[in-house]
Amino acid sequence: MEVTEEQQWRQVEEQVERLLNGQGSEVSGCDLGLEQSKPAALRKTVTYIVCGVIFNEKEEVLMVQEAKQDCYKQWYLPAGRVEVGESLEEALRREVKEEAGFDCEPITLLLIQEQGPQWIRFIFLARVTGGSLKTLSAADQESLQASWWDRQSVLPLRGRDILRLIDCGLKYRQDPWHPVTLPLDLSCRHVVQRLVLVFTGAEQQVWVLLIKAPVLHLPTAAAVKTHAVTWAANMVVQEAMPSTYYDHDVNTVGVFSLQHNGRQHGKTDGVCFNTLVALVPDHVQRNEDGEKVEVAGTGRPPPVENPRYVWHEVQKQTLREKLLEKTKNMSILPIHSLY
Repeated sequence: MEVTEEQQWRQVEEQVERLLNGQGSEVSGCDLGLEQSKPAALRKTVTYIVCGVIFNEKEEVLMVQEAKQDCYKQWYLPAGRVEVGESLEEALRREVKEEAGFDCEPITLLLIQEQGPQWIRFIFLARVTGGSLKTLSAADQESLQASWWDRQSVLPLRGRDILRLIDCGLKYRQDPWHPVTLPLDLSCRHVVQRLVLVFTGAEQQVWVLLIKAPVLHLPTAAAVKTHAVTWAANMVVQEAMPSTYYDHDVNTVGVFSLQHNGRQHGKTDGVCFNTLVALVPDHVQRNEDGEKVEVAGTGRPPPVENPRYVWHEVQKQTLREKLLEKTKNMSILPIHSLY
């Protein structure tokens, strides 16, 4: 029995709702960029870093003193590279144990930072569940010692980038602004971005960009080594509507969920980022003399020029409201490009 377009859209709606609830789905194919992307293989084509932000009851943050020669005796958050065969959470637990002496449990991802698919850092908020603070007597190549830092006393830091991460952790503890988000155990071969790409109209309408064949589905694009991971969304918009691409901002709002397995080296080392992307008209453009001119929007999504794609207007009120809320309030796990 042939599945109608309406039934296909209903299945897509259900998938979008699952993603909104922090769930995932298998990556069955990739629609764009695969020929420019190599399969993810730790230590070869990708490096994943995990970093733990852990507080005690006094809101002091757990810090470790570096043993590495290039940053000897400087202080940093417990962090390190994911090793072959590890999940992201396993890597976090191992790094915190080796560097700080504590057993820990991840609470949520706070932030993802990336410099393209070859370097991605996953920052977790975590809690201590056992073990004891590492002292100088246990110094080794992993770290010299660990300590709780009140963030006021002088401490020689390896990098000031962690101050933002610590602030992020404090803010989340006081007022969680996105749902608890932890990696889902679903395999993926490449680093890809699955897009819930929306356009919102003046009357609170929401459209979602879909690919038609083999059935209606959300676009999935591979990350290209020379660009930010989230550039995958730009590739989709460029392919779907090339004439109006430069008249819009392609804004990856954040990550609903991410999928990673990592158990089969070179086969499941990839990550799928299930992302909310907003296509926003740029109302200030330039005329042929280079002067800025204000352009009135139509309130409707730009026309699709590539027959491979189609806009679908969301009719279901609850889904529309959820997408509008996420788009406006940024109440979603952030992914930041360090490019």
